[in-house]
Amino acid sequence: MIDIMQAADWEQVRTIYWEGIATGHATFEMEAPSWEQWDAAHLRCARLVARAGRVAGRVAGWAALSPVSQRCVYGGVAEVSVYVSQAHRQSGVGRRLLSALIRESERNGIWTLQAGMFPENAGSLALHRGCGFREVGRRERIGKLNGAWRDTILLERRSPVVGVT
Repeated sequence: MIDIMQAADWEQVRTIYWEGIATGHATFEMEAPSWEQWDAAHLRCARLVARAGRVAGRVAGWAALSPVSQRCVYGGVAEVSVYVSQAHRQSGVGRRLLSALIRESERNGIWTLQAGMFPENAGSLALHRGCGFREVGRRERIGKLNGAWRDTILLERRSPVVGVT
């Protein structure tokens, strides 16, 4: 079940974020932020969790949007984050989250979604491409992670219903 993320979900969301950090292929971040830091960095709309299992409220994954710029001209452009717990990868949770995030973004006037990921993150690349994202470029040696330069692949999805006129 896809649900709106609540502050009470944060500890489970943070644990899933830590699992992503530990892979070395999900983010340049080395630490999971506090709720206050995370909350301030993400748009209020389109904060979603996937709930799974027999335990009520158990979070299997999460998705959210971040602004790409404070300039008003980019008000309809957002960056996507999708993280799935290790126990629920390859189960369709990521696709359900990203599909719901796309619908929610369009309900909130977002016309372009973008995602940046490491080329080694084959599962996430396939997920995004399967949900209509296209590769728009490769940012070579864009940042260091654990002392090594890393590239990122930039993907985007233009809404077919928002911002078309």
